[in-house]
Amino acid sequence: PSSSRGPMRADPTAAPTARAVFFDVDFTLIYPGPTFQGEGYRAFGARYGLALDAARFGEAVVSAAPILDGPEDTFDAELYVAYTRHVIERMGGSGPGVDRCAREVYAEWARNQHFELYDDVPAALERLAARGVRVGLISNSHRCLTSFQEHFELGRFITAAVSSSEHGRLKPHPEIFHAALTLAGVAAGEAWMIGDSVRQDVDGGLAAGMRAALLCRGDVPHPRAGELAARGVPVLASLDDLMDLL
Repeated sequence: PSSSRGPMRADPTAAPTARAVFFDVDFTLIYPGPTFQGEGYRAFGARYGLALDAARFGEAVVSAAPILDGPEDTFDAELYVAYTRHVIERMGGSGPGVDRCAREVYAEWARNQHFELYDDVPAALERLAARGVRVGLISNSHRCLTSFQEHFELGRFITAAVSSSEHGRLKPHPEIFHAALTLAGVAAGEAWMIGDSVRQDVDGGLAAGMRAALLCRGDVPHPRAGELAARGVPVLASLDDLMDLL
């Protein structure tokens, strides 16, 4: 599927049959449980002598988001530690315990038992498998994708899985998409990228020559829905809508 020029680019005037669908993992297939909500952070902080205000968690996460949307294209654990440290500080943490707490939170994020599978995931993957569509994972997380598949019993569905911590590049850099396409044995124009991030998943997938759709669960329209529609990018409210898209 690749050459010296990289995977084949999609023809924007055509809609070839999808041979593969690639998914982001965090907040696309799984979501964090109580450990990574306000009270969970408060409990983490207490172990390091930090009095964190759980009510400030939501604002802290919004404030920290730009840290992960910076120009970096190479995986660096310190970027995610900095994100977590910012959240802890915005919740009221200060002093030497902040960094130690942030590193424990970062390490725990890789543990699958702290996460839940979205309800629509198993049925969506079953439908793709029944149709003979290959399924891949492309994640910026440091979570081991092999253990992820085993924990959630998804291994029978997955053809290819690439994480930035093992590959070295972060989405939206095209190299991580090209690596996944090569593992799956498909050309870019035959594949879709599905995820919850416009920059990482939609922009990254399109730049790599794939088709892309944004997953925005819930009843509230995505703030960039109009822009995405103008670009011809579908916005899915659920993975139940995936087969209609394909």
